[in-house]
Amino acid sequence: MSQRVLGIDPGTQHMGYGLIEVENWEGRYLAAGVLNAKKSLSIGERLHNIHAELLQLVELLHPDVIAVEEPFVPVQGAARGGLRANVRSAIAVGQAQAVALIVAAHYNLPVFRYAPAQVKSAVSGYGQGSKDQVATMVGLLLNLSKPPEPADASDALAVALCYVQQERMNSLTRTSP
Repeated sequence: MSQRVLGIDPGTQHMGYGLIEVENWEGRYLAAGVLNAKKSLSIGERLHNIHAELLQLVELLHPDVIAVEEPFVPVQGAARGGLRANVRSAIAVGQAQAVALIVAAHYNLPVFRYAPAQVKSAVSGYGQGSKDQVATMVGLLLNLSKPPEPADASDALAVALCYVQQERMNSLTRTSP
C-alpha cells in the first residue's frame, strides 16, 4: 500500500513543501516547492496568504499524512541579534507551523512533528548536518539527478523522509500480541 507524505518546512515568508510517495519504505519524489509571502505584508497577512496557498496545495496534492518541522531556538551565540532575535524568529516559525497544523486539521490529516536535528539525522546520519549535506542526501535518497532546490523545498522533502524513517523504526519495534 502506498502513502503520500507532505513534508513542510514552515516559515512566515517562505514555506517549503515536498511530497513523496512511499511504498515498501521507499520514497519517490512527486513534487516540491516554496509558498512565498511578500515581506512587505504584515505577519497576519503573510500567514493568511500562506494558509490560503497551503489549503489549495493540499487539495491539489492529496497527501495522506503531513510531517512538519518544529521551530528551533538556538540559545548559544549572539550572532544575528542574539537570543532575543532567535526567540522572535522561533515564534514566527511557530506561527507558520500553526498554519500547517490548521490546514491538516481542515482536511482531517494526521500530523507528525520533528525537531530539526531529528530531520537532519534521519537523512544525513548527523543531527548537525549543513543544508548542503541535507540537500545532497535528499537527492540521493530520492534518486534525483541533482539535489532539490531551493533549500526550503529540500528541507521539506527531508521532513517527509524523516517521517518515513521514523515510521519504519516504529514498525520494527512494535511487538505483536
